[in-house]
Amino acid sequence: MSGAAPAKPVVDLADGEWHRLHPASPLLRGGLVFIAIAGFVIANLRERVVEFFLVIFAPGQLDDGFGEWSDENDWGRDPIGGIVANNLVGWALLGVLLVVVLVIAGFWLSWRMHTFRITPEAVEVRSGILFRSHRSARLDRIQGINITRPVFARLFGAAKLEVQVAGQSGNMQLAYLGSSLTDGLRRDILRLASGARATKNGPAPAVALPTVASGEAVTVPGIPEPLPGAAPSAEPPTIGSRAGAIVGQRVDEFLAPELDPELAPPESVVHIPVGRIVGSTLLGGAALWMLALAGIVVAGIVSRQLWMLFTFVPAAIGIVSYLWSRITKSLRYSIAGTPDGVRVGYGLLSTANHTLPPGRIHAVEATQWIFWRPFGWWSVRINVAGQSVTNGSEAAQRTQVLPVGTAEDVQRVIALLLPEAAEGGPVAAQIGSGLTGRAGREGDRFSATPKRGAWLHPFSWRRIGWSVSDGIALLRRGSLVRRLVLVPLARMQSVALSAGPVRRGLGLAELRLHTVVGPVVPSLPVIEREAGEALFAHLADEAVERANEDRSQHWGRETADA
Repeated sequence: MSGAAPAKPVVDLADGEWHRLHPASPLLRGGLVFIAIAGFVIANLRERVVEFFLVIFAPGQLDDGFGEWSDENDWGRDPIGGIVANNLVGWALLGVLLVVVLVIAGFWLSWRMHTFRITPEAVEVRSGILFRSHRSARLDRIQGINITRPVFARLFGAAKLEVQVAGQSGNMQLAYLGSSLTDGLRRDILRLASGARATKNGPAPAVALPTVASGEAVTVPGIPEPLPGAAPSAEPPTIGSRAGAIVGQRVDEFLAPELDPELAPPESVVHIPVGRIVGSTLLGGAALWMLALAGIVVAGIVSRQLWMLFTFVPAAIGIVSYLWSRITKSLRYSIAGTPDGVRVGYGLLSTANHTLPPGRIHAVEATQWIFWRPFGWWSVRINVAGQSVTNGSEAAQRTQVLPVGTAEDVQRVIALLLPEAAEGGPVAAQIGSGLTGRAGREGDRFSATPKRGAWLHPFSWRRIGWSVSDGIALLRRGSLVRRLVLVPLARMQSVALSAGPVRRGLGLAELRLHTVVGPVVPSLPVIEREAGEALFAHLADEAVERANEDRSQHWGRETADA
């Protein structure tokens, strides 16, 4: 009787069927915490652990203190001593074994019960052992897809995929998947979200791995398996050859670039030199606080006020950790345009990248801190539905698409995020004035605020200005921190014009454009009252018109129809 045929590995995870996560997912999600707890307990009880084994295997070699144990002693003070003194060693080992078995069984059950599927309408996840949950995220609400590869997960060939969805706490995580399958699954989800038909694109291709036996290379999406594909006369792969193939694959994954060069044209890729990352971090606001704290600590030592050390040294350590984190998270930073959308990647050992499909950017802001001005450095942030600076540092990292770059880098990044700002268009011609221009300067293309605006903004009134072109509203302001905000009117939520008693007396008003919540706040602090009313009406009318014409959220359908 012939044995059952081996199950074929799953290549297309977007086939509408239920699939399980990577087998190492329970260990990566919760097992590390269990191991850390066990290590902490052993480290704190190491002396008693040594005495424990000496009493068992060499009772005559240890003049132990267990014999002095009495029922009146507190078990919480020394539980190991109580176990040995009361001859409960066997029961203790049995209890530990039972806990380990239960933990392993719990991990296995959580993995078996945690499944997901990708349908043409939604991403669905079912999980839970005692209390079951079934979550669903509509594809037409997807704002982006994030892939994170922590260093420990990379050792198992795993990665975490997070589907970013508009709405409060609507993001969907698949932690963890096979690293070689994650990129293909992201491509399939974005293809379905774009409106393209699966039959026109076909399933995701398998991943070619090194040959594990004589003959041709085999293809397998994840952990290597002895699949057909080698020469018919080849010997079956040995355990050593398979282990070598796995190790080779992990090394290749660690050395591989975060962005595949074949996915993006070289002219669209923006890289950040390491020297610029370090320099911009040291010239940032946090570095100034670091210098101030260092001065206070030195003054305290000189004046023998040692209480300052206990007060300010911990704060200095925290700032140093923050600066180091900013530098390491910006290493290998790259931004590029891919067929799936704008790809932003970063990280050295633990890597991450997120893809922003077309039609999801609600606002773009380029900022320049005053100490960056001599070097011409800028940073770029965005507003995307489902991501807010209040959601934590990871969300804030995702809203910053360019930590530091030149004016040319800003032009290229804005063109990737907003196709209307592509080079040669009317919007691109105004970005230069928006970055460094001011009222009265030759060649300035922005409408300026009147001189009486200096009563409210004496240092920056010449910088305040606006322009509307090709469905994009451009707003500039700021003196110590220069800001240029671009808002696609097709995704503007509303517009507000307000004036308090002081502004009314000066014939001025404040204009604010409302978008989804994020780090970018599009506003004009002062504008002439009559000009503000005219701009208010123009923006309100054109926003409705542009929203009715916008088809960018179904970019795949338009490409297929063309």
